Amino acid sequence: MQALTPAQAKRLRGLAHGLRPVLWIGRRGATAAVLAAMEEALLAHELIKVRLRDLPDRGARRALLSELADRTGSALAGAVGHTAVFYRPHPDPQRRRIDPTG
Repeated sequence: MQALTPAQAKRLRGLAHGLRPVLWIGRRGATAAVLAAMEEALLAHELIKVRLRDLPDRGARRALLSELADRTGSALAGAVGHTAVFYRPHPDPQRRRIDPTG
């Protein structure tokens, strides 16, 4: 997926504000089970919130978030502390529910 513009990322973060995290990731990181769960959640919701646990190092968190975005084909809309927001439009244009442009 191509990178989001700052305006698109801001809109998506606003839409995600009221969401609860659908995925919790621990110190094992991007395991096959985590990637499968994230793929399923992105297909079902397009916009998801992910919570990272047991990763106190900011650099490790950033690396993991970048890896998750790359491996799932999603875009990282934003990250604050241990919480991140990912977006990937549904592959079927008829089933897309979220327009990042507003």
